[in-house]
Amino acid sequence: MNPPEGPTGPVHDWVPSPLPGTAFDPLPHRLLREEPVARVRLPYGEGHAWLVTRYEDVRLVAADPRLSRARTVGRPITSMTPHTLAPPGGVGRADPPDHTRLRRLIAPAFGRRRMTALREHTEHMAETLALRTLETGPPADLAESFVGPLSATVIAELLGVPAADLDRVQTWRAGLLRHDTTAAEGEAVKKEIAGYFADLARHRAAHPGDDVVSELAAARGAGGISTPELVSLAVMLTLNGLDAVRNIVSTMVYVLLTHPRQTAKLRADPGAPGRLARAVDELLRYIPQRHGVGMPRVATADIEVGGVTIAEGEAVHVFYPAANRDPAVYTDPDRLDLDRDEAPHLAFGHGAHYCAGAQLARVEAEVMLGTLLARFPSLALAVPPERIAWRAGSVNRGPVTLPVTW
Repeated sequence: MNPPEGPTGPVHDWVPSPLPGTAFDPLPHRLLREEPVARVRLPYGEGHAWLVTRYEDVRLVAADPRLSRARTVGRPITSMTPHTLAPPGGVGRADPPDHTRLRRLIAPAFGRRRMTALREHTEHMAETLALRTLETGPPADLAESFVGPLSATVIAELLGVPAADLDRVQTWRAGLLRHDTTAAEGEAVKKEIAGYFADLARHRAAHPGDDVVSELAAARGAGGISTPELVSLAVMLTLNGLDAVRNIVSTMVYVLLTHPRQTAKLRADPGAPGRLARAVDELLRYIPQRHGVGMPRVATADIEVGGVTIAEGEAVHVFYPAANRDPAVYTDPDRLDLDRDEAPHLAFGHGAHYCAGAQLARVEAEVMLGTLLARFPSLALAVPPERIAWRAGSVNRGPVTLPVTW
């Protein structure tokens, strides 16, 4: 059946279905090649929006100041979830100069000094967890025994979230990121988590430590940030650290274990300068990390993208995983090549809203993969790949469990 016609062409209904492994969603894969600037209707919200999938077009949209995140507030734009993850006034729905001010507040958290210290600490924790897993013996669920605990501990310590509170924060994370969480349920969860971080910031203001919430609390005390802005930054970093990193690194392990020839090259000389970092970048390019799209933008003027005019007031989504498979940019883009040295991937976005925790995610991925390669030279899946269960009905993709043996 052909899609219904919109004012200037077809409108494609896009309801992402659960996909195993690194299988690519067929609609954006097709649109990338046939209709790289297309109209889509998503499961929730009203009307339709533009979907941009080609590499250069995605970069243009993500960097153009005439495409606003702030203009999405109060508009029921067609989306993947019945509730909006990013709160009004938060960093995810801010434009410069407010967005610039908020990003500057968290920039020191990812500076060279802290990242160097964090890498060393993460390496120590990874060694401890790896040895504990070895002692327990195979089979083991790496998602639950290694990747999940390590990523949770890293972000909790960086932010200053007490370990005793992690279970509660994990419950909120799961509720916020599910596609079937209703608008009312989403608002209730956001209210709880906002109250938690507001209370934590008050505690850190009185008892500061070497953590991000303490720094944000100090900035609030100096009048540089409001409480809702503080909460928005803390929640953004928490969700990415707890969910996105856990899922993407678990998927990286799965991909390596299902591409033995590629992995053999990495095992042969993992310490070669830049080899592991280059492999991580290729895995980030290759793996489709999301079910559908994230936050849209709204055009504040008529803008031409890929030969199509997006009118003032129209909503636009970009799909970074499709841009990372653009055949005009990458040779044989649907093939994993750990030695690939082509255009930079867009897994962390582009422009003003480039992922604030990108460097942290890279550090965690490099440390975890490096530790597994060194400590488990015969690591393999404990079940056939088709028996791995994958997350469904959630924003981020990843294995539910990752059973391995050695």
